[in-house]
Amino acid sequence: MTIDEKIKIAQDLFRVWRDEIWADARVRGLLEVLEEKLAASRKINVDLGVFAVCKHCEEADGGSCCGARIENRYSPHLLLLNLLLGRELPTGHGIANSCYFLGKDGCGLLARHILCVNYLCTSIQKWLSRQDLIGLQTVTGEEMETMFRLHEAVKQFINGRSHVH
Repeated sequence: MTIDEKIKIAQDLFRVWRDEIWADARVRGLLEVLEEKLAASRKINVDLGVFAVCKHCEEADGGSCCGARIENRYSPHLLLLNLLLGRELPTGHGIANSCYFLGKDGCGLLARHILCVNYLCTSIQKWLSRQDLIGLQTVTGEEMETMFRLHEAVKQFINGRSHVH
């Protein structure tokens, strides 16, 4: 399945299930927790300078971690989480020969694949102090755990309801 097909499925799921998903207390609660975890993750990445290093690498060194076809790892349900978080999905590549979701301001998604959240290149691993690396991994670990729980809750919600309709 192409990324465009996955985006279309996510948009269709959003159109059909948005109101019912938002009415589900468990899913809504996890969405709120994920928003907090995403904010904490963004803050520590900015504070430690990780995003600045990644931006410099992409612009000056040609990057690699947001390479072409990384988007193929995304499922329609993970893309749906972005829509539930208020993020529009792109209609085309932001930067040629890179991940479909990479734009001039970084990743266009809020809810990202675990590989994208967890990956730290060797340069960043060496650059960060042990304490900063542990702090970063702790915060991003909480983001990934919450995202996993939400992803599963949304899949269960839709699978349970789609049999009814």
